[in-house]
Order: sequence, then C-alpha cells, then structure tokens
Amino acid sequence: MNDGGTTVSRIDRSLVGGLKENVLSQLEQSLGAGRPSGNGDDSGDHVKRLVDAALRNNRSLDNLSVEKRDGLTRAVIAELTGLGPLEELLEDETLSDILINGPYDVWVDRSGVLEKSHVRFDSEQHLMHVLSRMVERHGRHLGDATPYVDARLADGSRLHVMIPPLSDVGPVAAIRLGRSTPLTVDDLIGGGTLDRSMADFLATAVKRRINTVFSGGAATGKTTLLNVFSRFIPHGERIITIEETREIYPNHPHAVALETRLPNAEGQGEIGLRVLLRNALRMRADRIIVGEVRGDEVFDMLQAMNVGHQGSLTTVHANSPADALLRFETLVLLAGFDVPSRAIRDMLGSAFDLLVHVERFGNGSRKITSICEVGLTPDGFVTRELFKCTPAGQFEAVNIPLLLGRMGLGDEEMTKWFGSLQSSNHA
Repeated sequence: MNDGGTTVSRIDRSLVGGLKENVLSQLEQSLGAGRPSGNGDDSGDHVKRLVDAALRNNRSLDNLSVEKRDGLTRAVIAELTGLGPLEELLEDETLSDILINGPYDVWVDRSGVLEKSHVRFDSEQHLMHVLSRMVERHGRHLGDATPYVDARLADGSRLHVMIPPLSDVGPVAAIRLGRSTPLTVDDLIGGGTLDRSMADFLATAVKRRINTVFSGGAATGKTTLLNVFSRFIPHGERIITIEETREIYPNHPHAVALETRLPNAEGQGEIGLRVLLRNALRMRADRIIVGEVRGDEVFDMLQAMNVGHQGSLTTVHANSPADALLRFETLVLLAGFDVPSRAIRDMLGSAFDLLVHVERFGNGSRKITSICEVGLTPDGFVTRELFKCTPAGQFEAVNIPLLLGRMGLGDEEMTKWFGSLQSSNHA
C-alpha cells in the first residue's frame, strides 16, 4: 500500500463526489446520443474520457500534480464502474482480509496482523451501494428479506456481508482475499509455518491416502494448509470438494467442486453440505475434501472415511488436536443421531489417521504446533504426537509413527525424518 498521499482513498472525497456527479450528467447525455454507457471495454474508455475532460474543465485543479490527477481519475472511475474506495485494498497483494465495520471504520489483515486502514466511505448509503454492487454481480441481493449474504467473488475472494438491523453500526463486511499466486510448500517453510521434514512427511501422507484433519482457530491458516497439501494428490485420482463457499483449489486435472445453496426469498431451495456429501458418495470419488465440518454432515463424512474414501481431507475449528476429536464427537451428538458415544469414538478412531494443528501467534506468524496420529484402543480413540513446535519456535520429531505400514515408508525416509529417534531407540 502506498504511503505517499496519492492513493485512491486519500484523495479528497468531496472532489471525487463532485467529479462523479459531473461525469454522471455527461453519461446521461451520452445515453441520448447512443454512446456506450454500460459495461465493457468501450464504455470503460468512454468513462475515462469523460473523467479526463471533467478534470481539464475544472480550473481549481490546474495546480494538481500529474500523480494526484491520475489518483483522482482512478478514484472517480472506481466510483462509477468499480468498487469505490475498496479498489485500492482489493489490489493490495500483501493483504489477506478486509474487515469493514460501518462506513468509517475499515481494518485489514496484513501478514497476520490487524491494522486500521485509511480507507473510508462517504456515508452508510455509499458503503451500501458498493456492497450491493459486489453481491449483485453474483446474482445475490441485499435487503430486508436477505440482510446477510455469503458469496464467492470472481477472483476467488470470499465475501460475507451483514446489514441493519442485524448490525447497529451500518453495513459490516469481511472479505477473505483470494491469492493470485497460490502458496506452495516452500512458501510455508520460508514463512516458518513448518520445517522441511514435516512438509515432506505430510506430502507423503497425502500421496499414500492417509485421512487427514487440519485443525485450529479462526484465521489460523487451516484452509491454506489443506489447499497446499491437496496438490500432492496423484493425478490419476478423482477429487470432489464440498464447501459452503469455494476456497479449495487442488490444481488437479480431475477435480469437481460442489457448493451449497442458500434458500431463496421464500425460504425454499436450500442445499446444505450433508446433501452434497451424500451425493458425492455416488459420484465415484477417490478423495472427498470437505472445506470445514461444522454440522450434521459430520456423520456422513465419518462413514465415507470408514468405507473406502481413503485419503480424504477436511478442516475443523479446535484449540488442540484432542479438542478436534471431541468437537467431531460433539457435532455428531448435537446433530441428533441416535448413536452411543462409544460407537462415535470408534468411528473417529478408525476414520482419522492424522491431525495437523496450526496456531496464529500475536506477531501474526502461523505455525503448525502439532502433528498427531490417531489410534483406536479398547477404550476409544487416542492421539500420539509425531512432530511438535517447541516454546522456542523450533520444530522437532518426538515419536516414530505407528502407521508406518500404511504409509509404506522406506529406510531413507525414516532416517531423514526420524533419524535421531531411531538412534535413541537402538541405544
């Protein structure tokens, strides 16, 4: 983000508003003359010409530098054809989230740290206009009947909006920005999320069809990890992804993406995760990836993992690996399934093989703090830690996996990842 004072958002809003009205008047005249005024490249060029003409005709702007005039031009065009003050933030590759708490309070997440943005809207109506334009591009509508919307934008970003009376500060929104360049394992290692041994171990686990759960709190990077490691699924397999709003892109030649559907204005037509999951089981999927398990779809997913869909992946909100398993158990019970707790724990112990827990720290860094294997004993499921992050931020292997047979690890891999443990065991 620029700090030189010529960014779109720092241009005097009154100037932007005055030029906007001027250009709108010109556009109305263009309609009568049959000139372009809608969407498309021709109309965009026409709008730019009108803005340039309005700037030339405004003598009070003669002393503006070329840089500031360009910034003012971009601001007016963004108001007329784009997303107004949001354009600048949406183009900033260093941001992961944009959080709007009413027209005058906008925050951003930069490298895991929240900071207040200089961006602001002219009024509640101005903000509402911009948000409505965003959702209407995707066939959605904000209003009394639908005061909240969850949508995926064209660039892969995820938008969630709530408006009054659900919010008392005006329209609020959270935009989870999609990355133009997907993260890689090397990016995660370079950022300190995990080390090479952990990365190679997880990549091998995905290739060898080990059922894996990525757990953690909100905005810790669970979906990012799932996205990165889903790309290690062999190309000869068929993947079906299931999400409320699409965020998973396996970069795979045979991947099918399914998304839920909200009810219409009459409250009909809703299609939830469970319906999609049950249909996916009939679509000859080798792997099923569920973006996040949070409701009654959990029971169908456990059954799928237990009856042949090995190597499936999912995420869940939890504070630790053990909490993740307890959360799954709680979700089954809350869904009202008449299944004894012991049977649920047996299903969990046999369905999941690995739990990967990630945390976000105060400085914005994200680290995998634990990789555990899940086992089944006569008393139910148990977890056994394989890798951990020490309080000093160092990664280390702590146990040799018991699922070695299923992973088919060779001596070279064992030595590379667990060499020091092997030496201590032999001693």
